[in-house]
Amino acid sequence: MKFRIFPPDRRENKKRAAEKTILSASKNILLASAIVLFISAPPAEASAARSMPTELIPSGKIVGISVKSDGVVVVSLGEVETASGKAAPAADAGILSGDIIKSIGREKIVSIDDIKSSIRAADGKEIAVRVERSGRSLQLSVTPALNLNGSYELGVWLRDGLAGMGTVTFVDPKSGILGVLGHPINDADARVMLPLKSGMLLGASVGSIVKGRSGTPGQLQGNLDFEKKLATIYSNTDCGIFGVTENEELIRGQAIPVGLKKDIRVGEASIVSDISGEPERYRIEILRVYSGSEERNMLIAVTDERLISRTGGIVQGMSGSPIIQDGKLIGAVTHVLVNEPVKGYGISVEKMLEKAFYTERQMAA
Repeated sequence: MKFRIFPPDRRENKKRAAEKTILSASKNILLASAIVLFISAPPAEASAARSMPTELIPSGKIVGISVKSDGVVVVSLGEVETASGKAAPAADAGILSGDIIKSIGREKIVSIDDIKSSIRAADGKEIAVRVERSGRSLQLSVTPALNLNGSYELGVWLRDGLAGMGTVTFVDPKSGILGVLGHPINDADARVMLPLKSGMLLGASVGSIVKGRSGTPGQLQGNLDFEKKLATIYSNTDCGIFGVTENEELIRGQAIPVGLKKDIRVGEASIVSDISGEPERYRIEILRVYSGSEERNMLIAVTDERLISRTGGIVQGMSGSPIIQDGKLIGAVTHVLVNEPVKGYGISVEKMLEKAFYTERQMAA
């Protein structure tokens, strides 16, 4: 379930809604994935030689996610109303939706407020804007436009952070490394993977459930507890979000063997979710196993009437729910089929572990 959190920041003038605690996992879907997030390097004791675990705790815990981006995302382009008509300084300079603004002049950009300050300081003069686009660094020149209120603008909508709800897939009881979502945090408007600067998992509670129906994915609605930090996130990848925890609430549980991708078979399985307040297993059927896909390794269908009656199938907020087959943790729920909410896709836990421990080693080196 794709995870969109804050609405676009209209031009540079609106305040971010980061202090909101009541969030809906609903506005965050395209095909439909569920979500997580504050980010920093793992602890110093993380070992570059650490091997991947053979046993993990399948969690199923729904958590809050809050992240800050590394740079500011250009969500979309707009126009500035000036005394002489409409102007589009950012678009005219070649800035595109999805660009990441990294610096203006010699000043590094880490927030929308930094951009506002740089524009004010320029006082209408041309400024050098460095953006990152598809992994490339580009230098562009932009001349801010004076709006009818006497303020200078670039004509862009911006975002520098996200927050929402998602599900923890696994926790390694030895290292405290955990995986969440099974898919990346994307900016759903700009359609780019969010470059993470910092992020954390937060306490969360499910207040209500909007059931999924054909053509309309369901969602979990609830509250985030910004005072209750559960984990620090160190990586946002195409196979999930990964971090480190020392929280006993997350580490509690029975570890089970890890099932490799080759172990996955068509047939009965189960997923774990705490949508009812306590982790429960719900029956599913693995309908198909894909050999070539990197992120979608299996097609699943919910068969448990308890879950169908509560949610209609797979809903936003359930991305990351662990998949168990033959007593092994084999993967995580990642997407729901919008026209068939009882069906969705899953990723192999082997793929998640490859990314979790590769990025952890890179950060520790």
